[in-house]
Amino acid sequence: MTDGVDKKTLNERDICTKFITPAIQDAGWDLKTQMREEVFLTDGRVIVRGKVHTRGKRKRADYILYLKPGVPLAVIEAKDNNHGLGDGMQQALAYAEMVGVPFAFSSNGDGFLFHDKTSSGALEKELGLKGFPSPEALWQKYKAHSGIAAPAEPTVTQDYYTDGSGKSPRYYQSRAINATIEAVSKGQDRILLVMATGTGKTFTAFQIIWRLWKSGAKKRILFLADRNILVDQTKTNDFKPFGQAMTKIAKRQVNKAYEVYLTLYQAVTGTEEEQNIYKQFSPDFFDLIVIDECHRGSASEASAWRQILDYFSGATHIGLTATPKETKDISNITYFGEPVYTYSLKQGIDDGFLAPYKVVRIDIDKDLKGWRPTKGQVDKHGEEIEDRIYNQKDFDRNLVLEKRTELVAQKVTEFLKATNREDKTIIFCEDIDHAERMRQALVNCNADITKDDRKYVMRITGDNPEGKAELDNYIDPENLRPVIVTTSKLMTTGVDAKTCKLVVLDRTIKSMTEFKQIIGRGTRIDEEYDKHFFTIMDFRKATELFADPDFDGDPVVIYTPGPNDPPNPPDEPPGTQRGEQPGAPGGAEHPGGPGGGPEGGPPGGDDSGGGRTKYVVGDVPVWVVAERVQYMDAKGDLITESLKDYTKKTITKEYSTLKSFLARWRSAERKQAVIDELAEQGVLFPALVDEVGKDFGPFDLICHVAFDQPPLTRRERANNVKKRNYFTKYGERARKVLEALLDKYADEGIEDIGNVSILKVQPINKLGTPKELVSEFGGKADYVRAVRELEQALYNNEEAG
Repeated sequence: MTDGVDKKTLNERDICTKFITPAIQDAGWDLKTQMREEVFLTDGRVIVRGKVHTRGKRKRADYILYLKPGVPLAVIEAKDNNHGLGDGMQQALAYAEMVGVPFAFSSNGDGFLFHDKTSSGALEKELGLKGFPSPEALWQKYKAHSGIAAPAEPTVTQDYYTDGSGKSPRYYQSRAINATIEAVSKGQDRILLVMATGTGKTFTAFQIIWRLWKSGAKKRILFLADRNILVDQTKTNDFKPFGQAMTKIAKRQVNKAYEVYLTLYQAVTGTEEEQNIYKQFSPDFFDLIVIDECHRGSASEASAWRQILDYFSGATHIGLTATPKETKDISNITYFGEPVYTYSLKQGIDDGFLAPYKVVRIDIDKDLKGWRPTKGQVDKHGEEIEDRIYNQKDFDRNLVLEKRTELVAQKVTEFLKATNREDKTIIFCEDIDHAERMRQALVNCNADITKDDRKYVMRITGDNPEGKAELDNYIDPENLRPVIVTTSKLMTTGVDAKTCKLVVLDRTIKSMTEFKQIIGRGTRIDEEYDKHFFTIMDFRKATELFADPDFDGDPVVIYTPGPNDPPNPPDEPPGTQRGEQPGAPGGAEHPGGPGGGPEGGPPGGDDSGGGRTKYVVGDVPVWVVAERVQYMDAKGDLITESLKDYTKKTITKEYSTLKSFLARWRSAERKQAVIDELAEQGVLFPALVDEVGKDFGPFDLICHVAFDQPPLTRRERANNVKKRNYFTKYGERARKVLEALLDKYADEGIEDIGNVSILKVQPINKLGTPKELVSEFGGKADYVRAVRELEQALYNNEEAG
């Protein structure tokens, strides 16, 4: 009992309001600028089964304390007073690790358990409510622990840019920004930042540059990219606040009056010395260079990037990439050092910031068995075909099987017809020639649309101005054309296609870097356009790279249709079996060096397919073989699992026995709360309804699927209650209300029948106003009691089995 209040009767929010927040304020923290309550750190993983998706539970910190906005110091986890002082510590430590702070607190309102990673002695100690540390005390500890000297403090504490909307960076963006700023402030001059595609690298780069520029730590900045569209998007969007201080180097013109410069590396370098216009700047002109997509060769000794970096070697170099490249020729880590922060594809998917994906694997017979020409056989152009066995790595590079191209186009079209023909789709082909043939095949497969709509299918490759002109339209969610695009390499990186729902792989991919970049074309979530997950359709066994230990993202389902099966994964896959053995796809990576003119394409550009013999054969039949469906379990292992098996496993994690579930169901004041809890854990009730039957309510779905109980329909449950003459103790009008509620439950499945607002719904509202109807029971308390008894009658032990 404290000040006449029994803490044991207070909920967690009351404990925060009455005890924890006042203790923080008394220690000198400004509640408006230095404290945030109930901070959501994640969006909750998107969970996909069949055609249905839901969100997992969001991670939320009860308190985060800041030196100033954007500079976090500590996390506090609160519990009600029926918990021990340290019961929230493990959760607090997990959130502190996410946020990147060394201080964590747990409290139940009696005091605090303080975990101090900066301590050289005991890491944890108890504090009274009056003993909470001040902002200055924690900041001094933080500075000493992080090695921040006094001269570096203005840079580390420089304000973030804000547009006044109240929008703040996500937790991982703040960590990346702060880690980079601290590294620069401590004199580190080569810095690598790894962030998965779709997690906001350019916004992160802007905040880093803004804070270094505003603090005076860096005065002239060069931002290097390798795609014109990347530079233009950056200048127009994230970097817009730089205003008149910023310019784009174009047309080989240099103006030294600006402070922030954006450019393509192709625009300032060339094969002739006079083309290297970056040398018009003195070597010490820039004191900061930020290299976007630095995996594309910036650390290669032979690359044009490296020429620029070597020339401005006295500047701080920050490399940004989703996929650091480590080969015998190129090493980002050798050049930049270990990343100061990494936010992986897997973490982005787990947090719900990136879209998970399903995989449809389609194996074609000639890809698996190979094809050999008969002796002396000639192709369509009269060329004699070299006598050898051609396999998957040859197709569309050395040998074209036209029927194979047509089959791929047919399968892509089948998939879109079964889902949505307006879903934006990218098809990655071996080279420009292959991309053009694929375009033609898709035009023919979709003739009902393309005969009147030439932009439904388009090729977007570096050599085709008309196609390249449509790239912005493809990226724009509000622009409906083009829908299907074929490409080679032009769209592997830097294309922010948020609404892309189908990524088709019909090119040999051996490089993990390229594989991750291609997967990244679909990983952005767009709630407004109902983009929560995407599908990868793989014709080249590229997704066997999922088995590579360097891959850090996990598919939610892998499906290989048989010869006569549709390309869409079924809602309930058959059987249970272990995943396939790891294997590496054949074929060779397409090497790319610096290329293109000042406004050119990517390093290496799209492969034209020129310079090598390519045979074209039109009469070799091909067909689809095999079938397999696989899900990824919590540990990242591939298993085959039906919707029912997945649901049973998910429910029994929460309730190990039928008895424990029934106890929770009976004790819940709102049955909907139990349903919502299981939905947060990943139970997909709409999919179960489709699977088991629409006449069953969530209670019976749970009991049947998880605990093997025979289910009763809602109508059967309602009739069982009526048979017991349950309503005889009530007056006529009250009986009509309960009968109407029961009928409503039987017809439509209302689970929250205790909610008084249901009395406003037809046909119940025809009996009277909610106030009038409640009065028939003697008042609201008596009405609620009657409804609770009705629920107990619906879900009694005998009917639950």
